Amino acid sequence: MPAENPASLAPAAEELHAWDAGGATSAEALEAWVAARLAAHEAGLAALLAVEGPRTPENSLRLYDAAINQLNLAGAQAGVLNSVAADKAVRDQAQQEAQRVAMAASALSLNRQVYDALVAMDVSGASPATQHFVQRTLLSYRLAGVNKDQATRDHLQSLHEKATHLSLDFSRNIQEGGKTIEATAAELDGLPADYLARHQPNTEGRITISTDQPDMQPVMTFATSGVLRERMFLAYNTRAYPANKQILMDLLATRQEIATVLGFRSWADLATADQMMGSGANVRTFLAKLDDASLEGARREHELILSFARAGQPELAAIDITSRAYWYEQFRRSAFDFDSQSVRPYFPYAQVEAGVLQTAARLFKIEFLRSTATGWHADVSVFDVIEDGKAVGRFYLDMHPREGKDKWFSAAPIVTGVRDRSLPEAALICNFPKGDENDPGLLQYNDVVTYFHEFGHLMHAILGGQTEWAGLSGFATEGDFIEVPSQMLEEFFRDEKLLQAFAKHFQTGEILPVETIRKMKLAGAFGRADWVRSQLYYTTLSLDLHDQDPAALDLDDTTKRLYESLQPWTWFEGNRMYASFGHLTGYSSNYYTYAFDKVIALDFFGQFDPADLLGCDAGSRYRKTVLEQGGSKPGRQMVRDFLGRDEEFQAFSSWLNEEFESEAALARF
Repeated sequence: MPAENPASLAPAAEELHAWDAGGATSAEALEAWVAARLAAHEAGLAALLAVEGPRTPENSLRLYDAAINQLNLAGAQAGVLNSVAADKAVRDQAQQEAQRVAMAASALSLNRQVYDALVAMDVSGASPATQHFVQRTLLSYRLAGVNKDQATRDHLQSLHEKATHLSLDFSRNIQEGGKTIEATAAELDGLPADYLARHQPNTEGRITISTDQPDMQPVMTFATSGVLRERMFLAYNTRAYPANKQILMDLLATRQEIATVLGFRSWADLATADQMMGSGANVRTFLAKLDDASLEGARREHELILSFARAGQPELAAIDITSRAYWYEQFRRSAFDFDSQSVRPYFPYAQVEAGVLQTAARLFKIEFLRSTATGWHADVSVFDVIEDGKAVGRFYLDMHPREGKDKWFSAAPIVTGVRDRSLPEAALICNFPKGDENDPGLLQYNDVVTYFHEFGHLMHAILGGQTEWAGLSGFATEGDFIEVPSQMLEEFFRDEKLLQAFAKHFQTGEILPVETIRKMKLAGAFGRADWVRSQLYYTTLSLDLHDQDPAALDLDDTTKRLYESLQPWTWFEGNRMYASFGHLTGYSSNYYTYAFDKVIALDFFGQFDPADLLGCDAGSRYRKTVLEQGGSKPGRQMVRDFLGRDEEFQAFSSWLNEEFESEAALARF
């Protein structure tokens, strides 16, 4: 485990963190902290507009950047506390503050005086990063409608405020909409022993199971009871239903109205205008390529699974979505002699955390030292990032479920890093099993992949947080490049030597055997075509919802129709997944980002020496040309800088078809 750091990173200012000002436990303290940040933001804008004489990056852009940094600080930490605060009153206040910050950001995006001040700057002699920052900033202003008349700008402002309010309500309903189901002991047949130990029956013999990830996922994967899987599926996929149905319809209508006012055919075209993809039409072209690449593999997977299931249940006519994960697990056990439960004892949470940190430290040539700084909750671990003996950033790990906390897995900025001005800080907000003195908190191997994925985001925020401008720091790339670092790092889980460095049996200390790792990799590869089809479904749904007239939209019909056109597993009636599809607020129409960035990430990973993943020069090149850039260059340029060319589909195609390389294992089915 990382050692304690005696010289822990000190905050740059007394109230740099809302929780240090009492904002994690007091709604009033949080309100005051955000108000101070917004006041500093307004003061920065006033100073910008008061500049006399020729405008330059140093006398104008510096003031603008400082102003948006205050906005970033307030928005980031209000957003985090909205997701994690233990007290509902604080979460409610954090949601109000997040809306207040979003309103200020919307007003700024339509502020003609600020726009004119930025346009007036002479940046001809500025650095390429500065020129890129100004160009992207001015584009964002134009896409927001700053060139419209005052009445139109006022109307857009009200629409953005409405959309923000709806988005926050949609997310909150998911966050606080967790459900529970009851089961008998017999219905838990097939679940791991540690799961059973955590779920004891009450006096009436009933066992309560929540829809939180550590409870839900094992049921869907291991429970032999189809009836139990159906109950869990419906509970999980109706968490925010019916409340979020109308909210989503209102949000789609509001977004479409914004797009129409700005002269775009649809929200999808507006939301992609400043992205690598460029337009909704280009997204559809990419999706057609994914469809073609995955269709045959998915068909073959389905045939193999269905044939296997029918061998044990001859009367089985079809497999529905509630049984998909279960039958994949059973097939992998038979075809690859791999039971995913068998590796869980090698992945207790504490060891996985140490292993992920050790991997990233070696890859990026940095250290992680435990900090004495406080977080927003006792569960939070704080680490300082050290390079050459100096602190270069800090991160917070809030990794386990608790009441009222966001139920998903995500990375979030905390403090925007600016070279020589402030150090970057970021957080992971996850829901892995916690464990205690009687329970090691065993993870499934897919959980370990998720940990690597989220830590890739974290490294992007920290290593990309040393830029000249706050507006270029960390995650400030095009939105459809942001999943490249996360999906690239998760590929390191496939390396045997790397895995054996931390995958040790929690009771015996035995290192995970190479033969087991190889079986795990073969079994894990099986199902990739189905993963792509799932991505196609989510991506097409997010795109279609934002690429047509919402007035004519039937959410239930669209969701089911698209599912049946892209998935071979039978639809299960009562599924209202759209009501808890949280990415519809953040990514809106642009969920394609995951699949698009997977293509880039796999091409990136292919540049590493498989015999020496952590020691080859690709790691240093990747850090320098991609991560350290933050948003200082267009995503397209970063791809070319690292690869020496644009990304190619071959690495993705090879990855996708790897599942059928073990023909001997599959030939029996």
